[in-house]
Amino acid sequence: MAGEVSIVDDYVSEYEGIQAQMGDPDVAGDAEQFRKLSKRYAELQPIINVYNELSEARENYEAAKEMASEDKEFAEEAVRLEGDIARLEEELADLLAPRDEHDGDDIIMEIKAGAGGEEAALFAGDLARMYQKYCEKNGLSWEVLDLAESDLGGAKDMTVAVKSKTPSRDGAWSKLKFEGGVHRVQRVPVTESQGRIQTSAAGVYVFPEAEEVASVDIDEKDLRIDVYRSSGKGGQGVNTTDSAVRITHLPTNIVVTCQNERSQIQNRARAMQVLQARLDQLEREKADAEAAEGRASQVRTMDRSERIRTYNWPENRISDHRINYKANNLDSVLDGNMDELISALQKHERQERLEAE
Repeated sequence: MAGEVSIVDDYVSEYEGIQAQMGDPDVAGDAEQFRKLSKRYAELQPIINVYNELSEARENYEAAKEMASEDKEFAEEAVRLEGDIARLEEELADLLAPRDEHDGDDIIMEIKAGAGGEEAALFAGDLARMYQKYCEKNGLSWEVLDLAESDLGGAKDMTVAVKSKTPSRDGAWSKLKFEGGVHRVQRVPVTESQGRIQTSAAGVYVFPEAEEVASVDIDEKDLRIDVYRSSGKGGQGVNTTDSAVRITHLPTNIVVTCQNERSQIQNRARAMQVLQARLDQLEREKADAEAAEGRASQVRTMDRSERIRTYNWPENRISDHRINYKANNLDSVLDGNMDELISALQKHERQERLEAE
């Protein structure tokens, strides 16, 4: 109880300080600073709201308990308030539980076709549409930064920026960070003439979008920058100017491309944004490994045995192998209805964090 009050008091002080800063005209005129303050304000607001509601319920309970012996209605009110207090205490404990510091962040997502040729690319395209529909249903924006399509309209390689439309404690990272890894599909490919079920895979990589003050400095001498013409399906050139940009980070051999902006300068800026996110994520993974926190890293190979999830078309079944989750609603999930699955993954992560503490 005392610990809870002490922690919340700190949050209340920070919350009020942010309110004061956001009311300062100089701060309001600085778009980047105001954005950061708004994000933190949104993270703190649920804690403050629940704590205020809990404090009011406790005060009302004490008052009702004093009057209970004189009036039956107050006795009934005290019983009701006891239930409210228990519920609000549990809600506050959940809000104060250890969290991923990046949960409020926007993300960069990469989707890559794995083994399976055209079928793998078509499956990668199905995953992209699933995520896009989920974003549309959950107040997240979806912006394609780079896309290499297959001849049949699949996605050989795709990079997307996903952002919250308004600042939130639970941003894109809190919902989609679990998608990093190898996704396996079992179905009859459109290219299969004899109706045989085949297995192929796609890889999904998810990174918190890099802050303006990034954790990893990028030295221009470590970059090789190539420009080329944007391409469409099957690699066919669609632009008449060399506006697409490919950046190779030589020390890590990370390659990032961007071709969806109108100019070479815009594509380069976007590619640098993705590269920064990739390098920051690499640094975080190193720190996690050194701290032995035991958090699962994203799979970086297309080995089907290292899958995180299987999509079985014939049985309309989706299985997440990390939490033994199974449901026969694959068609609905592919239509963007991922809330039940993501909630199960979030619950599992919260439990792991509480046990680690």
